Amino acid sequence: MDKRVLVIIPAYNEEENIVRVVDNLINNYGQLDYVVINDGSRDNTAKLCREHGYNLVDLPVNLGLAGAFQAGMKYALANDYDYAIQFDGDGQHNPQFIESMEQMAEKDNLDIVIGSRFASEKKPFTARMLGSRLIEFCILVTCHKRIKDPTSGMRMFNRRMIHKLATSMNFGPEPDTVAYLTRCGAKVGEYQVEMNDRIAGESYLNPINSMKYMFNMTTSILFVQWFRKRGL
Repeated sequence: MDKRVLVIIPAYNEEENIVRVVDNLINNYGQLDYVVINDGSRDNTAKLCREHGYNLVDLPVNLGLAGAFQAGMKYALANDYDYAIQFDGDGQHNPQFIESMEQMAEKDNLDIVIGSRFASEKKPFTARMLGSRLIEFCILVTCHKRIKDPTSGMRMFNRRMIHKLATSMNFGPEPDTVAYLTRCGAKVGEYQVEMNDRIAGESYLNPINSMKYMFNMTTSILFVQWFRKRGL
């Protein structure tokens, strides 16, 4: 791997997963740099990171995923990385695909590469995938771009995107941000990956939060994005 790639791991109350996730990177993917962004966890996430000597940015308060994500992007910008990849601290993302995503970005001159479950695999018609299909449709209508796995949290960004996300306000690591950047001219591609099931801990996306998430994402993509200043 010729380019410098930073794995950004936002972590909030991931004491049951963080050691397994980071040790896997260190032991099996030493060519990749990483940083854990502890987002004001109330458990032992930060303590475990310090005990194991991990590269850690310890936020004193909980900023939420958007704040932790931007902290990681600021770190990537300050340390002159070519690419930064958003990577879940719960073990659902597979680092084995990162190098291929970087190669795709280089080959196709892409600003964003999404680790997609459905780049070449068919998306199932299930209730769980209904939200993904709805967001996919909203992005297609507003951006004229089909993104088959818009809710994937495994996203790689190049230097131009790192600078934009590190220095601009209100850009969370969510589908509406990808939609906005696409409308601004960012080139987006998808690379087929496999995701793991969460082994420990709980996802914040319970049924109520899932409904709120869908409302926020569709509203942002269909309406709010049109009021943002365009430009990269």
